[in-house]
Amino acid sequence: MSARLDSSHRSLFFEHCLLPAGWARSVRVTLAQGRITAVTPGAEALAQDERHLCALPAMPNLHSHAFQRGMAGLAERRGPSNDSFWTWREIMYRFVDRMSPDDVRAIAAMAYVEMLEGGFTRVGEFHYLHHDREGHAFADPAQMSAAVLAAAGDTGIGMTLLPVLYSYAGFGAQPPSPAQARFINDLDGYARLLEGAEAHARALPDAVVGVAPHSLRAVSPDQLRELAPLTQDRPVHIHIAEQVKEVDDCLGWSGKRPVEWLLDNADVDARWCLVHATHMSESETAAVARSGAVAGLCPITEANLGDGLFPVESFLEAGGRYGIGSDSNVLIDAAEELRLLEYGQRLTRRARNVMARGSGHSTGADLYAGALDGGAAALGVKGGIAVGLPADIVSLNLAHPAMAHRQGDAITDSFVFAAGRSAIDCVWRHGDKLVSEGRHRARDRVVRDYAKVLETLIA
Repeated sequence: MSARLDSSHRSLFFEHCLLPAGWARSVRVTLAQGRITAVTPGAEALAQDERHLCALPAMPNLHSHAFQRGMAGLAERRGPSNDSFWTWREIMYRFVDRMSPDDVRAIAAMAYVEMLEGGFTRVGEFHYLHHDREGHAFADPAQMSAAVLAAAGDTGIGMTLLPVLYSYAGFGAQPPSPAQARFINDLDGYARLLEGAEAHARALPDAVVGVAPHSLRAVSPDQLRELAPLTQDRPVHIHIAEQVKEVDDCLGWSGKRPVEWLLDNADVDARWCLVHATHMSESETAAVARSGAVAGLCPITEANLGDGLFPVESFLEAGGRYGIGSDSNVLIDAAEELRLLEYGQRLTRRARNVMARGSGHSTGADLYAGALDGGAAALGVKGGIAVGLPADIVSLNLAHPAMAHRQGDAITDSFVFAAGRSAIDCVWRHGDKLVSEGRHRARDRVVRDYAKVLETLIA
């Protein structure tokens, strides 16, 4: 590469940069039209370079319900009986009952600002709030999807939209409850929703639209089969085996466990993301790994809801892939998701460095690489700092007390286990610097709009 850059290009220079092959020093990353056109390790900084100390590839967030950000912290009061996911869900239903499309846009924008500030640059929005307050379809059946896409446009986050098919209240096509009326579609309605969502998504530079049967509770076997033509060349996401009750109910309905039933009745492959998959047998765990499907793990939400712990160690031993998501958005922090993923395994196994892939390996580096690979695959994109990919980059402040004098994998370990999001300095998404000094450029406006909506919804 010549010393003089073409005026249509610009470059970032990092003292330390995590590339696909590992950490490199003195790396110039050249950008044009939002993508990386050159990566040059061992370079000399040029006068026109924007200089930073440290760069990581940004993390994908493979599972989000953005509208739930507005109820974070509102379900932490104990009820008259044992609380669980199911009692939390009733609170969520009451909260969501009043939301308009404008409300959803404002709440989603707040979640997306926090995602970008926390190291996520693309979100898999598992979106099932479709209809008006009476449960009727809008004239544009994708109006609510348009609201979350608009929030992505407002904030700059990359979007993989996953419109959700939700038809029933339980296994065996049980009729939906009145509280679920805003979610419900049949297959014809879902096809119209998907078509509308794709039309709205064209307004964003690199949006992806996938398919999301909500769960085996919420779609019938016939629907799952009939969805197959819509899943070609798209990401396919499904909630599965999140709670013990779900496993027990599935056994009562079909005689099989949820993951077992799904693998027997659908062509699960690398396009699929099985969200949570918390409660699997050893044979199910091995079978999911063989299928190539990504396990969508959401440790903060799974801990908040008391779901349980995914069998990570055996899944990795079988060659499984995973990514992380913020799910209910009760707390949004990429490093915290990774830290809690490892700490859950440590508490269960009474061991340390469980998710490191071998002797001498860095746990933080292996966690980060695994979640980057699986998360990007689940969202229908590629991740990393490499030529041809979107310039989705996070810079870390190596002057942070928890990062001082770190090099190589010690940077990743200290980011994940010690500093967390407080060490994030800048975030570029598609080449656009959206976060500086840890703060999103639209934060003040987004917070004002969010607070105004919450005043109405919580009053």
